[in-house]
Amino acid sequence: MTVFDDELKLLLDILPPSLQGGVLAQSGEGLLEIVMDLGRFPEARYADCTVRLSESQVTREDIAHVVEQVGEFGADNRAGIEATLHRISAIRNRKGRIIGLTLRIGRAMTGTIDQIRDLVESGRSLLLLGRPGVGKTTRLREVARILADDFGKRVVVIDTSNEIGGDGDIPHPAIGGARRMQVPHPERQHSVMIEAVENHMPEVIVIDEIGTESEALAARTIAERGVQLIGTAHGNTLENLVQNPTLSDLVGGVQTVTLGDDEARFRGTQKTVSERRVPPTFEQVVELVDREEMIVHTDTASAVDAILRGEESGGIRRTPQGEVPSPQQEYQEQPSKHLSVDALKGEVRIYPYAISRDQVERVIRSFRFDARTVANPEKADMILALRSRSEDARLRRILQVTGLPLHCIKKNSTAQIRRQLNHIFSQPMEIADEDIEVAVQETESAIQKVLAESVAVELAPQSREVRKIQHHIVSRYHLVAESVGSDPLRRLVIYPN
Repeated sequence: MTVFDDELKLLLDILPPSLQGGVLAQSGEGLLEIVMDLGRFPEARYADCTVRLSESQVTREDIAHVVEQVGEFGADNRAGIEATLHRISAIRNRKGRIIGLTLRIGRAMTGTIDQIRDLVESGRSLLLLGRPGVGKTTRLREVARILADDFGKRVVVIDTSNEIGGDGDIPHPAIGGARRMQVPHPERQHSVMIEAVENHMPEVIVIDEIGTESEALAARTIAERGVQLIGTAHGNTLENLVQNPTLSDLVGGVQTVTLGDDEARFRGTQKTVSERRVPPTFEQVVELVDREEMIVHTDTASAVDAILRGEESGGIRRTPQGEVPSPQQEYQEQPSKHLSVDALKGEVRIYPYAISRDQVERVIRSFRFDARTVANPEKADMILALRSRSEDARLRRILQVTGLPLHCIKKNSTAQIRRQLNHIFSQPMEIADEDIEVAVQETESAIQKVLAESVAVELAPQSREVRKIQHHIVSRYHLVAESVGSDPLRRLVIYPN
């Protein structure tokens, strides 16, 4: 008998005898939870089906039988069984009496982080998102165990409902050598997070279900102290989190900025836009689609900036078989993805596919790009298409025959077309030595101001190549810098430690 079989038996032992036989008649493999609601038939829920456990409805005596054996429920209406990972949650009526129970099956599983092990080992903070039951907590347990046992790091688990480390005072072996701090009340989770950093010198903190503004603030405080943070938050996708006013700070926060007339015209947007407020607390984000498939964002800042511009957040889809690029990524990986330098020296001929030709022409005239549209792809230098149509069979044939580079936009709008064309016509160019010297001098002066006054300093806009040099200089002083804005006005902001 395995350890899990032993722990499953402990859960079955607290059920009324009339229900134990119904559970034993089913396979324990894949069992997610047992549901007991007063006056309804008891059920065993699996990933792909629900099984009725008895032809008799649940009585008050059945519920009382379970409650008496699991003991007192906490402020979050959760209880457990000592030395197991199972969770028992209660539903109460208006008078506070328990009228329903959800007995969640807890499992210690290995191999659950194989697909994201590189992110965990990177030392950078990592946030897991996904719907309930997709395996977030199971992965957190293995993260804690691997970092503590395989890498010898000082790991502290903040266990609000004893769901990560199990019930009782002795943590479950599933978290390995990681230490566990229990939270007496859900409202104190943020203070226990800070206490862990101040009192126990962790290198890694593992936290489940960040859900309040105070917890988000505590997470930022922890990250700013150089502690790796591995956690989960309420929300299914990165875009959900960006739109959540309470938790958006985890990925940099959102602020409203009013642009000048010239800047708004250049961007092709309204004068009031949304931008990321600060560097993200979590530098990496993983969206758990299901137990085997996920979307990985290794650069949270860039993904959030794209979302706020109305673009796709990007991300790489990972499965047990490996990385699966999206159709757009497949096209971008073709050798012909960029126009040649020679093509950029003259007028660029654009073939719009599923995009208004008049709209493209208006953008070209308005922003004075050296380009024009053509009606025949055989006379074009590139194709500009709507991303939702990038899988069209006709477009695939055109690409196969012509070998032209494909550039896609998410929406048929002036802003999207302008942004893509601006990117195309901003190919790397040779940088003059005197321009580099001026940029270096400005960076050095800004660094000295940051160190002396502990204030953030914004540099003048520069090309991508110059910004790389500036980033390198900043890193020598152990400071943090990030690029903000859109080309050609994209520039560095240097932050104090």
